[in-house]
Amino acid sequence: MSDTMPRIPQTPSFRLDGRRALVTGASSGIGLGAAAALARAGAQVTMAARGAERLQQAVTALAADDADVAALPLDISDVAATQAAVAEQGPFDILVNCAGIARHGPALDTTPDDFDAVADINIKGAYFIAQAVARGLIAARRPGTIIQMSSQMGHVGGIDRAVYCATKWAVEGMTKAMAMEWGPHRIRVNTICPTFVLTPLTQSTFDNPDRRAWIESKIKLGRVGQIDDIMGAVLYLASDASALVTGSALMIDGGWTAG
Repeated sequence: MSDTMPRIPQTPSFRLDGRRALVTGASSGIGLGAAAALARAGAQVTMAARGAERLQQAVTALAADDADVAALPLDISDVAATQAAVAEQGPFDILVNCAGIARHGPALDTTPDDFDAVADINIKGAYFIAQAVARGLIAARRPGTIIQMSSQMGHVGGIDRAVYCATKWAVEGMTKAMAMEWGPHRIRVNTICPTFVLTPLTQSTFDNPDRRAWIESKIKLGRVGQIDDIMGAVLYLASDASALVTGSALMIDGGWTAG
């Protein structure tokens, strides 16, 4: 037997001290939770959203908790403004893109305006903000991590959700392609795919007893998602704990897509 002691592996750090993060859709819901998770892990977080007043309220609340946060009013569907803002304020080591909208309804009733409104943010906005952050990282020769907030509906279909599903499936595809292209630059690109999460924007859905019962019947763990269910996944993908993870979709769906 050898007297040599085995080397005990070290757990990678979840800390983000010294890193700069950009979180979109950060004024409420999952985006606000993501910003809080990153800030509490030591990151300097720029919080972006369309509504300046609500955004400032969120920033003030987090700053009161000793978080290093700043507000950036931004509509990611405005590609030129987004590129200019990222170029001016970056480079960002971390992007968590939580901006997104939905216009649910029967596919037969979808209008071109519905389609364009959802696609402009969920696809085009998501694509070009990822591009802008990656350009800044490559120019600075820095590694980074890009996280797109996708959905379980990027892997399955849903009644009255044809447009939303189309956009999230698109996000899954472009994430894999970007991961392949930007991997040599040490930029990781992944998605987080939540199930139905209880937020102010989804409250009306859950207020319908029949709809809530249907949702809970599909989730194998028997409950809907909470914002804090997503926060750990954001921290994992933003940190060195996921250093070899790219081009992947992290399902946080309570088992919805398992069967």
